Amino acid sequence: MNYEEALEFLYSALPMYQRVGPAAVKKDLTNIRLLCNALGNPQDRFRSVHIAGTNGKGSSAHMLAAILQVAGYKTGLYTSPHLKKFTERIKLNGGEMSESEVTRFVVKNKRITEQIKPSFFEMSVAMAFDYFARQQVDIAIVETGLGGRLDSTNILNPEVALITNISLDHTHMLGNTITEIAAEKGGIIKKNTPVVISESDEQTSAVFQAIADEKTASITFADTIYAWDTSGTRLVDNRCNHQILCLSESSYLPGYQLKNIPGVLAVIKILRNKQYKIEENTVTHGLRDFQKLTRFKGRWQVINNKPLTICDTAHNNAGINEIIKEINKLQYRNLHMVWGMVDDKDAEGICHLLPEHASYYFCEPDIPRGMQAKRLCAAAGKAGLKGRVIKNVNEAVSEAIRQAGSDDLVFVGGSTFVVAELEDL
Repeated sequence: MNYEEALEFLYSALPMYQRVGPAAVKKDLTNIRLLCNALGNPQDRFRSVHIAGTNGKGSSAHMLAAILQVAGYKTGLYTSPHLKKFTERIKLNGGEMSESEVTRFVVKNKRITEQIKPSFFEMSVAMAFDYFARQQVDIAIVETGLGGRLDSTNILNPEVALITNISLDHTHMLGNTITEIAAEKGGIIKKNTPVVISESDEQTSAVFQAIADEKTASITFADTIYAWDTSGTRLVDNRCNHQILCLSESSYLPGYQLKNIPGVLAVIKILRNKQYKIEENTVTHGLRDFQKLTRFKGRWQVINNKPLTICDTAHNNAGINEIIKEINKLQYRNLHMVWGMVDDKDAEGICHLLPEHASYYFCEPDIPRGMQAKRLCAAAGKAGLKGRVIKNVNEAVSEAIRQAGSDDLVFVGGSTFVVAELEDL
């Protein structure tokens, strides 16, 4: 079996949420426990930080991994979904797991897989845990896939847990209210294990506090301790107005990523208390260069300069609102939006969030869950948006760039899977 055949086995033999939706999700931890037990329970052979949240968990995971890399720790990183290659999900010090390692794992465990019949996600989690254990990482940063309580990654016993942000997303599986979703995300809180909450909120904070109390877990609400000043470059301790971090104005990070940094710093503080040696300049270096250090793609990423063309994977109301804020900060003459979505999203509701003054190019990601561009265009029309249908993502981007002037702005987004199809990423 070669790498392509190994991938085909993973994609065809095992249900994959990104392709087929909720039918691929196993709502218990039975399979992942059976699979990891057959592998010798690799999740118990490395230290970890476990991250859940609706938005911000990917950025936070990459920031933490970058800081720990710079500090000299052999650092694993597990995130999902991938954009271009499966190997993006599993990294060691910023480098992707090799194709030969993926093939080795699939071949070695093919019989076990056929017996247990895990989901695609369960298999990828077990593969990551096995890889981190065999590579003897000092620490691994592990992002949940969906939810928390019943997510396959939740067999970890981490050094610290981080919950980034809670908003309405995947309501058909996680609950219809913010408090229900918070309870699912809060399921990663473990007994006697510290947890950090990036963004406190009247509805969710009480949920997290109750779970932490039940588990006798210390809880830190990071945004009540750290805050950015008006310049957006200095992070200060609210309790004494002492500067904690200063990023130069040339080190641009979009606002929604700045919001993640208090949670990241609170996690670093806890790791320091556990004897991890992480200097202040290490933190600054890691945050400034985290995208390069970890090869982080698809978040406010510039893919062309004239006209300025930016892509981002934000795909729910809260994430899209943050993207619109960033677009509104930019200077441009005309705005061109290349937009595609997946079927389980409220197309008309999301389109009501988008700027009416833009020219739209409606496309569709080439997956079974992809929303038909014609249907999206119709929903957008009800929200007052005007544009045309160009089904293929890259053709839509090419046309938007062709129509745009050099001082216009082209934005590409609406779904992770739209961004994933970009040829220039």
